[in-house]
Amino acid sequence: MINYNGDLSQTESVNISIKNRGFKYGDAIFETIKINNGRVVFFEDHYFRLMASMRMLRMKIPMRFTLEFLEQEILKTVASQEKSSSFRARLTVYRKDGGLYTPNTNEVDFLIEVSVNSFQTKELYSIDLYKDFYNFSGLLSTIKTNNRMVNTLASIYASENDFDNCVLLNERKGVVEVTNGNIFIIKGKTIKTPAITEGCIKGIVRKKVIEIIEKHPDFNIEETVISPFEIQKADEVFITNAIVGIQPVTKYRKKEFSVEVSSKLQSSLKLLEITGK
Repeated sequence: MINYNGDLSQTESVNISIKNRGFKYGDAIFETIKINNGRVVFFEDHYFRLMASMRMLRMKIPMRFTLEFLEQEILKTVASQEKSSSFRARLTVYRKDGGLYTPNTNEVDFLIEVSVNSFQTKELYSIDLYKDFYNFSGLLSTIKTNNRMVNTLASIYASENDFDNCVLLNERKGVVEVTNGNIFIIKGKTIKTPAITEGCIKGIVRKKVIEIIEKHPDFNIEETVISPFEIQKADEVFITNAIVGIQPVTKYRKKEFSVEVSSKLQSSLKLLEITGK
């Protein structure tokens, strides 16, 4: 079952128009959200990011789009699925049909898709650089729009070359993120992650991990410019997203990494997912 504008329907009975603006122009944004044991994880952060993105893209926010309404719509969709302890939901918001580049309206439709979350952290995880195309730095790149062509091509490259993931670069050849999340590197007592101004997604788990590190007495966090060379010199590397949480990286080209600090941060994040504190 999927949730289309608040109505639950069988997947095959929902037909998206050929005039759909998400399909024609990528005029849509989405949130990927984890649900554990009937609880929507970090939903307040997802909600405020969604609202900020809609305002930035000049979408009209419906009066009913309160935090409580969207959370209940997600849980309603989860309740229609076969039972499981963990789900992943994709909430997509797109401008209503019509218009060319200029839309006929800024009003929106929404769609919620839910599936069982079967992800498990991998013990071995290798990454490489993707250099064919770049993510351009700038505020628009920080929003999760439906235009994910660079991510798609980088994922294909990773699959063809037996990597688990690829690092995306910006036009200045700085590290931005990986195909499906944010990236952190650890060197000594310093943990770095690309600054938002580098063009990375404003990841929800990125934010939570930064908060965890800021409270840690043994490490300091830097949101900064990172060169690919720094990845090779790092002691540890890990990636983050809403479904994975933290996935330690064990290999980048010929460099192998330890996972000691990454694993400890992973445990802290799992506790935060459960308690919210």
